[in-house]
Amino acid sequence: MPLSSFSLVSVFVITLLLMQRVSESATCNDCFTRSRAAHYPNSEEQGTDHGACGYGTFGATINGGDVATASELYRDGLGCGACYQIRCVDSELCSEEGAMVVITDQGSGPGDFIMTRRAYARLAQTADAAASLLALGVIDIEYKRIACSYPYKNITIKIDEASNAPHYLAFVIRFQQGKNDITVVQLCETKNFVCKLLDRSYGTVWTTASPPRGPLSLRMLLTNEDGDEQWIVPINDIPRDWKAGDIYDTGVQVN
Repeated sequence: MPLSSFSLVSVFVITLLLMQRVSESATCNDCFTRSRAAHYPNSEEQGTDHGACGYGTFGATINGGDVATASELYRDGLGCGACYQIRCVDSELCSEEGAMVVITDQGSGPGDFIMTRRAYARLAQTADAAASLLALGVIDIEYKRIACSYPYKNITIKIDEASNAPHYLAFVIRFQQGKNDITVVQLCETKNFVCKLLDRSYGTVWTTASPPRGPLSLRMLLTNEDGDEQWIVPINDIPRDWKAGDIYDTGVQVN
């Protein structure tokens, strides 16, 4: 039996509404995504001094130790330093806000995140509920990326211990706020403004052989989830006599 005009219109309207919902969900930057999470199988409450992001001891202390290892979200190191809000979905055990974690390492597991025990416990409503979650080992979660916030801190540069002036320079960028990714870094001579494009060695470690001489200026390209790009130039330079292990305040921060 052929459909009536009213039925055809109804089907058309429903189809349009479903297409709109699919489109909205595909482009929503503030929506939660369902996944699973586990916690480190050892007894570490905080993060680790080692990891694919190259943070070293900083990776164990950032965000009070509320950090996580990521699988697909690691994004070949681009995801290092990104912040996520994570909520478990068992209403009897889980808090409404969940936990905010920073990505400091890469790892594979049953879902997108392997969290420190400290961060994992924060997903629960109470201490007893936290013990129950930890006993489960793997739980269903939902997550979304959020802006990182480091009040009263500028972006800093930590010269990697493997650096050897003037032949090789490597450094890690710390305390970047907001939701942007640093996708390109240039190192420039402050006198002649000759710039050199740096390599992402691994994680968030940027490197170059035969770095420019003299005081050095950085240029960092920020890219957001929509593909919009913005260059930022720190106020403070890396001094001529930079040394491995030194930490330099850039004098700038981003939203």
